[in-house]
Amino acid sequence: MTRATLALALSLLSLAAPAAARDILFAQPIDCTLGQDCYIQQFVDLDPGPGARDFTCGPLSYDGHKGTDFGLPTQRDLADGVNVLAAAPGTVRAIRDEMPDVLYSDETAAMVEGRDCGNGVLITHGDGWETQYCHLKRGSVTVAPGDRVAMGAVLGQVGLSGRTQFPHLHLSVRKDGAVIDPFDPDGQVTCGAPSAETLWLDPPAYRAGGLLSLGFAAAVPDYAEVKAGTAAADRLSPTDPALVLFGLAFGARQGDVMEISITGPEGEVITNRAEIERTQAQLFRAAGRRTPDGGWPRGRYDGRVALVRDGAVIDRRETTIDIR
Repeated sequence: MTRATLALALSLLSLAAPAAARDILFAQPIDCTLGQDCYIQQFVDLDPGPGARDFTCGPLSYDGHKGTDFGLPTQRDLADGVNVLAAAPGTVRAIRDEMPDVLYSDETAAMVEGRDCGNGVLITHGDGWETQYCHLKRGSVTVAPGDRVAMGAVLGQVGLSGRTQFPHLHLSVRKDGAVIDPFDPDGQVTCGAPSAETLWLDPPAYRAGGLLSLGFAAAVPDYAEVKAGTAAADRLSPTDPALVLFGLAFGARQGDVMEISITGPEGEVITNRAEIERTQAQLFRAAGRRTPDGGWPRGRYDGRVALVRDGAVIDRRETTIDIR
């Protein structure tokens, strides 16, 4: 939900009486457009055992996950300064703002121990309700304990602090200390028929996986570069070692297929189908060809990446590059 959409929704809120089970409503806590420049990577784990399942019985969660993760496509998107917003009016109870923005690893584990949330804000909303906003950018927190905040107020910016390996906002919702999934507040999971009752003012659409980024490169890039958002070339030359197209996806499941194709000024360069061997939160695939004798023909090259599940395309993206 954008800030403009949020303002419209707030103007309509007084016209909509929430269902009896919904004594509080939340707005989207991040200033971005879901499906375009952000996405939901993981939901609350509603599996009572050692496994994990989201509110649709899908795999977009992990064992013991206690919130909703609103992710940015790559680490490069942090530079845009994506705002974290108060999901409901309330009072700031606590903040943290001094932890560095670094990817979690064995080397940083000791520093993060007991502070998995990283930089964050805790807000109380009355009647036992509270929200917690985690992994904010160091130095970005704009509120202090005791501040009263309105729905949509800027709290800080998305960062990489705490126990995280991708840029995102982790939102936890609690009632009397118990974790509540705003997508399924009664916790009664019915596979294939998720509850129509949510705690969202404007319920975000569920995406069961999709593409985050794609780009051309002169060689198969390193995964760390893909996640950082630095792998895609701005331009290529006819004599570069290879012509490669890569795609970064989230929520891919075992049996999915990533289709990669490149078409140049003289026709098809390559079409590749890579089957996903196991379910993963994020992954990337790449395909291409070594440079032919005499180099690549100059001109425009079109790249297409699609994520296919059970024979149906669930997401497709395109990009272009000029070889000069």
